[in-house]
Amino acid sequence: MVIREALINGKDGCCNSDGDRQTTQERRERISAAVKYAWEAYRRDALGYDEFRPLSHSGTNMTQQGIGYFVADVLDTLWLAGLQKEYAEARRFLVDHVTYNQTGSVSLFETTIRVLGGLLSAFHLSGESDTQLLHLVDELGTRLAYSFETDSGIPPETASLQHQKHVYAYQSSTAEISTLQLEFRYLAKLTGKRRYRKYVDKIMDVVLKAPKWDGLVPIYFNAVTRRFTGDTIRLGSRGDSYYEYLLKQWLQTSQTEPRFREEYDTAMEGVKKYLAAVSPNQNLTFIGELLSPNNANPEFSPKMDHLVCFLSGNLALGATQGRSLAEMSPLELSASNREDLVLARELAETCVRMYFDTASGLAPEIAYFRWTNPATGVEKPFDINTQLVKPNGDILVHASDRHNLLRPETVESLFILWCITGEAKWRDYGWQIFEAFEQWARLPDGHGYSNLLDVTVVPPQHADKMETFFVSETLKYLYLLFSDSSTVPLSCYVFNTEAHPLPHFAWNK
Repeated sequence: MVIREALINGKDGCCNSDGDRQTTQERRERISAAVKYAWEAYRRDALGYDEFRPLSHSGTNMTQQGIGYFVADVLDTLWLAGLQKEYAEARRFLVDHVTYNQTGSVSLFETTIRVLGGLLSAFHLSGESDTQLLHLVDELGTRLAYSFETDSGIPPETASLQHQKHVYAYQSSTAEISTLQLEFRYLAKLTGKRRYRKYVDKIMDVVLKAPKWDGLVPIYFNAVTRRFTGDTIRLGSRGDSYYEYLLKQWLQTSQTEPRFREEYDTAMEGVKKYLAAVSPNQNLTFIGELLSPNNANPEFSPKMDHLVCFLSGNLALGATQGRSLAEMSPLELSASNREDLVLARELAETCVRMYFDTASGLAPEIAYFRWTNPATGVEKPFDINTQLVKPNGDILVHASDRHNLLRPETVESLFILWCITGEAKWRDYGWQIFEAFEQWARLPDGHGYSNLLDVTVVPPQHADKMETFFVSETLKYLYLLFSDSSTVPLSCYVFNTEAHPLPHFAWNK
């Protein structure tokens, strides 16, 4: 019914009055100012360092020289937020001071999604004419690609920046080996170097042949046996972006590689069958975890990482391929796509409640939900005095999970849902979340923003870290949430898992 109403109303995300437009512009400018505030703190206290510690006014590196980790990751956010002066100084630092011809090892996954992805996106958004940026990204791609030279083609989790005679991989994170493809495939398209595509396509060849559990997979992959391994199936850490990139690989190459969409659809049916559940009091739809899936009676756990909140936007994106409902006929949506849109909306509401039900208005890193086993009618026990966030609520937070890293997944989904449905409430939710970040995570005197240790108390204590993804993802998605949907149209771009927009393209025959 809700989907049908959105189609009938013809909402496309545009503001309906001069007052709406003024409010939207003011909010967008506030978010742009937040990007600038975060960048200026980093530039003053830690420019050139890979990570930023705002309380100690310092930075740390991942290699002896650093790899431009922070700067590359935030570069396209500076561009999109209209901060041309800041973009120019960030770009100048990268091309003048960063080289990947150095010793040291880095995370293959994190460096690919943040640095390679950030450089690729900035190169595209700035006009695809910046040869110095392209040279830098090609140099990095060459060195990261050494890690693909294993017997199976499955890379280890750590990449050496110098060529090794023998690269060996045993067990790797499922998400980490299957979340390299958008970046290397686009690099292959830009440079004409087919080996980049060959490497990451080989990974998918191996992964897609491995046995699965109705499309669902455990969170580790054994490169020797070429099978998934581990006792947990989840869409949180180490599992999330495997499912995300199945859909986005299909979208990236203009829907010309159906095997990725088919595998994605199978997996989403598995999610709806085994992992989706509803809490008893607040009727919150959540995505749990499956423990010991190879046992005769696998156990369901009502645990959901904040990371899982990406799924809401991904489901909506898959349902319409990024098109707004206003431009579609109801007949264009299959029954399965309608189900996915309903689940997307319900899950987004749950993710928002993870924010609004805490004292600070910000979400914990992990939540558990009150849940009644449908087979026995017995509710899973919990400690009402130490875990329940809201009286008579359904969200439970363990003491060790109450921190907030200023993550993007919820606002990512709000942005996608706003683009697709045009409903103002997604913007309203996003603004409330932004204001909570401003109230509790913003440091005084120009020192940027900081992670929080416990969102269930006010004021929450700060941690000495400002993650690169707060600027590259969280603030970017918030900025785009209050921008025209044509700024980065979802029907023409895929966002990598670090929020770097990459254009759709077709392979040359």
